[in-house]
Amino acid sequence: MRFEITREYIDELRIKIEEKNQKDALSLIVNLYPADIAEIYNELNIDEAKFLYLLLDKEKASDVLIELEEDDRERFLKVLPSDLIAKQFINEMDSDDAADIIGELPEKKQEEVLSHIEDFSLAGDIVDLLNYDENSAGGLMAKELIAVNENWSLLYSLKEMRKQAEKIDELFYVYVVNDDNILNGTLSLKRLLLAQSAKLISEIVNYKVISVKTDTSSEEVANIMKKYDLVALPVLDGIGRLVGRITIDDVIDVIKEEAEKDYQMISGISEDVEPNDSVFLLTRARLPWLLIGMIGGIFGAEAMSNYKNDLAENASLALFIPLIAAMAGNVGVQSSSIVVQGLANQTIYLGSTFKKVMKEIAVALSNGLICSSLIFIYNLIFSDSFALTLTVSISLFIVILFASTFGTFVPMALNRLKIDPAVATGPFITTVNDIIGLIIYLTIGRILFGIF
Repeated sequence: MRFEITREYIDELRIKIEEKNQKDALSLIVNLYPADIAEIYNELNIDEAKFLYLLLDKEKASDVLIELEEDDRERFLKVLPSDLIAKQFINEMDSDDAADIIGELPEKKQEEVLSHIEDFSLAGDIVDLLNYDENSAGGLMAKELIAVNENWSLLYSLKEMRKQAEKIDELFYVYVVNDDNILNGTLSLKRLLLAQSAKLISEIVNYKVISVKTDTSSEEVANIMKKYDLVALPVLDGIGRLVGRITIDDVIDVIKEEAEKDYQMISGISEDVEPNDSVFLLTRARLPWLLIGMIGGIFGAEAMSNYKNDLAENASLALFIPLIAAMAGNVGVQSSSIVVQGLANQTIYLGSTFKKVMKEIAVALSNGLICSSLIFIYNLIFSDSFALTLTVSISLFIVILFASTFGTFVPMALNRLKIDPAVATGPFITTVNDIIGLIIYLTIGRILFGIF
């Protein structure tokens, strides 16, 4: 059953904390999942959270720390001494989670925490992981894994696997390496259970294995695991030696972060921000695109100024300016969002640009015909100007066609130039389409009102 935080629950918890009643306070949280406890901490001040946190056993405390939002975790770790962080939390974590936590600390405090880690092997693994780019496979991987030599017997391998499994929470694959630690294949638990005990590992290994290098981007790792339905992925160094593994929980975090980043870019936010960031950071993230939108509005006004005589003579033209601008922006954002999504999940490839553009043109033709026909019928009934009826209908058709093509082409062009296509969506495409749409509409109006 899902736990829900209520005001009554938080008030009761605060009373126990104020009374320094450790037993009752612990009883209120001890049976909760780490994610639920992390959510509770968002409702407490730093002193209350610290009191509650230190009541947990080491394993649960480390799990809760991982579940906290990055800003909350940074705020919390700032008030804890380095030796407590090492002994209470880091010693209980997998190497990848420990490296992520330590990587968020100031450099001096990193060194202090590392010096207090009792497990020298873990400390060494963490130092290795900290040297990788956090957005690469090396930065995502954990050092803990189970590996057996292809020349070992099944019985000896099982004995060695039991030793290695002590440091692993979940076992997905057994990796098979040679004497130089070069990855050769994998073993499933089913195959291990069904194989005869006298067999060698080399006789039952599956040599078909998908792997990545330490410098593979985290986004590409996520795409590979999604494409092949993998729950774990081995990571190799430059010469093919097995150095770690990436599990599905790490990839889910990557997918979430990429989705959030793309959504913010599409919304016109230029930096990765959180709702609880400072006013300065939030302003800095939003202002650039707002300024671009404002400059675009100025260009739009300048474009309209060239047609002020036409608007003065035919004031009814002004009535449909909002319609043309809104349709141009909406169609452009629709097309570009679909393309950005397709590029992100690799359902659109670099070689399919022409095919995708042609498909969007076909869709735009259909939508343009339907919308322009409906507005033609509307104006034919309610407007006494045939010139206006034709102007709005023809303009809307052309604007939809242009906006859809532009919204499709720009993200794909940016992707070819190795620029994140998400930056093209939202304010940029909306602003450009607004300006071009107005020019198309007013130019056609000038021509048709001159004829009729």
